[in-house]
Amino acid sequence: MTGRTRLITRVALFSALIYVLSWATSVLPNINFAFFIAFTAGLVWGGIPGLLVGGIGMWLWTWFNPWGPAALPVALAQVGGMALCGLIGRLYRPERTWTYVGVSAVLWFALAGFLCSLSFYVPVAVVDAWVHRPFWPRLIGGLSFSAVSVVANMVIFPLLFGVTRRLYLRETATL
Repeated sequence: MTGRTRLITRVALFSALIYVLSWATSVLPNINFAFFIAFTAGLVWGGIPGLLVGGIGMWLWTWFNPWGPAALPVALAQVGGMALCGLIGRLYRPERTWTYVGVSAVLWFALAGFLCSLSFYVPVAVVDAWVHRPFWPRLIGGLSFSAVSVVANMVIFPLLFGVTRRLYLRETATL
């Protein structure tokens, strides 16, 4: 298998993983591994694959979830916000990231979880408030509800980063 075909396959698999894990965690309000998966794709394979993984995976979840599709403007904000998580992953490439150890590493990856959460929930909350009105009460409520996800991602990212590191080392040996 060529490197390009291998990368396309990995983007498809990680996009599907976002969809499947979104189903698996759908009973937990705003706790989702999709952020970490898109971030990991960006870190391991680069900005464009990370953007594609986040965008395609969230598109699948937004349109084919148990509660039905979101309104089109909200769906577009969700897809764009998750795609940004892949780009944030690119910013965390190993040449910058893996010099941190101990508490500084935990804080560094907690910051990544925080940034990914904000890149998703701020545009989604603004568009949702704009579509469903009244704007300010809806925006404040949406951003308050997203606090669960922000905290969850600030825990998930440092805890699972070892998996990303291992994947990166394995992928750089094969690609």
